[in-house]
Amino acid sequence: MIVSFGQAKKHGSMQRPSVTGSTLKRITATPIFQDFKRFLLRGNVIDLAVGIMIGAAFGKIVTSLIADILMPPLGLLIGNVDFKDLKIVIGGSETEPVTLNYGLFIQNVFEFLIIAFALFLIIRFSERLKRLSAQSEAAPSVPADIQLLTEIRDLLKGESGSGKKGGRRE
Repeated sequence: MIVSFGQAKKHGSMQRPSVTGSTLKRITATPIFQDFKRFLLRGNVIDLAVGIMIGAAFGKIVTSLIADILMPPLGLLIGNVDFKDLKIVIGGSETEPVTLNYGLFIQNVFEFLIIAFALFLIIRFSERLKRLSAQSEAAPSVPADIQLLTEIRDLLKGESGSGKKGGRRE
């Protein structure tokens, strides 16, 4: 039995209406749903989603690399300084000082440079692969029938060169 929301209110029950197979077919057959399905199943959208997920994970790795690996030794070299603590207090009340956190800015600049360099290397590698595949596609391949005719011609030339000089072969 299919119960609509109006009937559920009349009968005092709070059941959700069930969706029948014909209703589901009607929903999935709408042009908007079909367009949305095509949009989702295109390779570009799926590639973009995978790229975003990998990028988020890569961002965490780079953040950890900067904050936990590179900045502590650099801070040690310049006098045992933690870059996160570098700031200039420019005013404000005693409970809430206004600060310029230039240490965090320096750390974020390092993070940006590493991410930008990694992306540069990825793009460079991708372009190199495209160039190599374009070169292999651009190399003209000789059709099989032309190659066979060339081999026959070369064999005939070889036989005529090994025959009698000045004589005619029969």
